[in-house]
Amino acid sequence: MSVLKLGELIKKKQITSEELTGIFLKRLRRYNPVLESVVSYTEDLAYQQAKEADKLLSQGVHLGPLHGIPYGLKDIISVPLYKTTWGSTTFKNQVLNIEAWVYKRLKSAGAVLVAKLVTGSLAYDDIWFGGGTRNPWNIEEFSTGSSAGPAACTSAGMIPFAIGSETAGSITYPASQCGVTALRPTFGSVGRTGVMSLSESLDKLGPFCRNAADCAVILDVIRGKDPDDLSSRDIPFGDPFSVDITKLTVGYLDDADMEVVHVLESKGVKVVPFKLNYTVDSVQGILNFTMDVDMLAHFDEWQRSGKDDDYEAQDQWPVELRRARVVSAVDYLQAQRARGKLIQEVKENFNVDAFIGNAMDWERVCMGNLVGLPVIVVPTGFKNIPNPPPTGTRRRTTVNTGIYAPPNHDHIALALAMAYQSATNHHKQLPPIDELGPNDTISNPPTVPIPPRRLHM
Repeated sequence: MSVLKLGELIKKKQITSEELTGIFLKRLRRYNPVLESVVSYTEDLAYQQAKEADKLLSQGVHLGPLHGIPYGLKDIISVPLYKTTWGSTTFKNQVLNIEAWVYKRLKSAGAVLVAKLVTGSLAYDDIWFGGGTRNPWNIEEFSTGSSAGPAACTSAGMIPFAIGSETAGSITYPASQCGVTALRPTFGSVGRTGVMSLSESLDKLGPFCRNAADCAVILDVIRGKDPDDLSSRDIPFGDPFSVDITKLTVGYLDDADMEVVHVLESKGVKVVPFKLNYTVDSVQGILNFTMDVDMLAHFDEWQRSGKDDDYEAQDQWPVELRRARVVSAVDYLQAQRARGKLIQEVKENFNVDAFIGNAMDWERVCMGNLVGLPVIVVPTGFKNIPNPPPTGTRRRTTVNTGIYAPPNHDHIALALAMAYQSATNHHKQLPPIDELGPNDTISNPPTVPIPPRRLHM
């Protein structure tokens, strides 16, 4: 059930927040042994916040559509008195008594935090100190990452929504893999105080939900200027619920899902073939350069002190940080100049209101993050898995697409996604996780091999 529908049930007092919180905590505990998607349960805090939400409602105070709604946070987002592990053995006992900006915003809206969810180790892929997070649609596969827990838990109906992050694919990849709707907003839309940083010029926070309307509501709650995050801005947010999509021109790339194109065209949207041209080479190289040097600035003391010697994946961040240390100032500045040129060229050639394309295209992931483009990932169906296992395990592979808008025009992408979802039901499908018996598990040891480096951060 969507956030908006659950919110209506609470507002009409057809269910209490405390009851709803209990339901989702039970689901989290039931399916986490299979999916390995939860780091910490915040049960005491959750019931405290739920009871407060119910008390306010009894007094005639309603805080909005998230009043009393349970949710989860990726475990790079700090909450006082609870561990913030960053997914790493090195930091698995770390408690940061800082209220993250995004947590403050959700708390003030009456939302109820029920769990800290898996992040790949130091926001890398889907491998963390507890193992590897599974894809609810196919528990013999991983969810990808690094927002592995938010994607898997939302997909499995273990929570109504979650907050994840992206530096280079960490929202788009797991959302696509797990078949959920997720928004990577315009860079600077959501404050990042209290969040582990990989790159101050790339990191973004965004919601994982069951549909685009929920994403719109949650973005409206968490957006805004964070006084302690100099990159955040109070970006005007147009109302996606009032956009007249018949006045929009939407481009579609060669790899666009044509069902999405045809549905939007049937609703009066002008659709045209499109190609986003730019001359800058090696956008992945620019992104790697930027991210590695930025991360070194945050983890400089950690590496200089030799603490990285205890890190569980020596061929990942420790190696990257050592490489970053020998990057010259000239090389870094040249990369940033190339990035500036890329931003300008994309701005000049983005001559449609939005465009549709494969959200998992790696070149596009790198380009979109360097430029700060918002994109919403939407489920568009399924494809069959060849040679299914003889065990009879029901498996499906989700198909998704991305709807991209220019920076500061998130509402356009959201409006188009809502229009598509109003005519389809792919986003309403639930994975076969509920078919598992009460004692069914799958082997998931903590020694899962770390895959070759491919960002997903």
